[in-house]
Amino acid sequence: MTARPPRRPAPGLAARAAALDLLAAVLHDRRPLDTALAGHRGLAGLAARDRGFARLLVSTCLRRLGEIDAVLARCLARKPAPRMRVARDLLRLGACQLLFLGTPPHAAVDGAVALAERRGQRPYKGLINAVLRRIARDGAALGVEAGAEGRANSPDWLWARWAAAYSEETATAIAAAHLAEPPLDLTPRDPADAPALAERLDADLLPTGSLRLAAGPKGRIEDLPGFADGAWWVQDAAAALPARLLLNALPDGGRGAAIVDLCAAPGGKTAQLAAAGARVAAVERDARRLALLTANLDRLGLAAEAIAADAATWRPAAPVDGVLLDAPCTATGTLRRHPDIARLKRPGDVARMAAVQADLLAAAAEMLRPGGVLVYAVCSLQPEEGPDVVAARLADDPRLERLPIRADEAGGLAALIDAAGDLRSLPCHLAERGGIDGFYGARLRRLGEAGKAGA
Repeated sequence: MTARPPRRPAPGLAARAAALDLLAAVLHDRRPLDTALAGHRGLAGLAARDRGFARLLVSTCLRRLGEIDAVLARCLARKPAPRMRVARDLLRLGACQLLFLGTPPHAAVDGAVALAERRGQRPYKGLINAVLRRIARDGAALGVEAGAEGRANSPDWLWARWAAAYSEETATAIAAAHLAEPPLDLTPRDPADAPALAERLDADLLPTGSLRLAAGPKGRIEDLPGFADGAWWVQDAAAALPARLLLNALPDGGRGAAIVDLCAAPGGKTAQLAAAGARVAAVERDARRLALLTANLDRLGLAAEAIAADAATWRPAAPVDGVLLDAPCTATGTLRRHPDIARLKRPGDVARMAAVQADLLAAAAEMLRPGGVLVYAVCSLQPEEGPDVVAARLADDPRLERLPIRADEAGGLAALIDAAGDLRSLPCHLAERGGIDGFYGARLRRLGEAGKAGA
């Protein structure tokens, strides 16, 4: 008998298998998607197109998981048992392709069934086939009510906190902004080069000074014009504001100033400060992330003192002119870029991070000379991690005062400045140009030792 030739994988099956692994890493192993992507052994062996598809598939599934699960619930007689974990994830990925990626039904259905065979899910092949064929036929009718998509994809605890902090209308807009694939923002090394770079990159020059490339495939970042020259680095438009707010408050725009950048990796803010001519000490506890910061500065032709240390206990040799603290946080302001965060964070994480932030802010204030300026920032939408931390520090430390931020320091976008004079960007801001990450920032100045009463 002639041996049969080995069966060839269905087109795109390896990419779908990788997406299945990545989805499980996030939902069941509770690993950040970026970590899972970096550690997946099979991705590097895929063609660039398949790697891109795997990443798009898993990120879209995470972004739309609430809607996907709602549709599946309408197609299943009962909630899937724990033993059906893999089969349920295959259904999620198949439904994602049919509902949101425009994948031809035969490819989405056949791919899921083939993967079920390969992953030991043979008993569920018939179920997977039937459910996905129904979604292919009736998907639109099975979905959530129009206008409720953002709410459906937001964990209840996050939605409730946003509605309480910003209003239900704003919470709806925030949640809706999370559903779109975000654009790519770049910070030019020299702001004077921004118009020319915008033309070279076919980018939109935002009012805040960032360059914006439309969402969608762009190939390798390293192949974009200006990367090899160190003309720019990747940084969301909101993330680029805190360093500018610090430099604006220092003499001569910070040139020659001694500045400490705490929790500095991967180095975008360090690069901004160094490019302005400041003498920067970049402090980062994670040695591997510090090495990434150094590599980024080398590419940009910029220099800073890189210090591997815990920002809560490290102190400079002498008080400094400025401190930038982009504190670790729940990062709920970056859900449009990191949809896995909505599935990884829990309510208790907010209080835990706020305590860490309070300690770091107290440490940062001790590094300042009298008259020195501190900018505290977090990429979180949770008030407990932003205004509440700053209010508590101002109440406890009479040597600090708030330096209100002006709208012209945020590109004239008054909506980004709250009533207290702090930065408060929301994902729904700048919606007509692609949105912006959620960021909070406050600018503080240290007075003399006598505090406010003796100032």
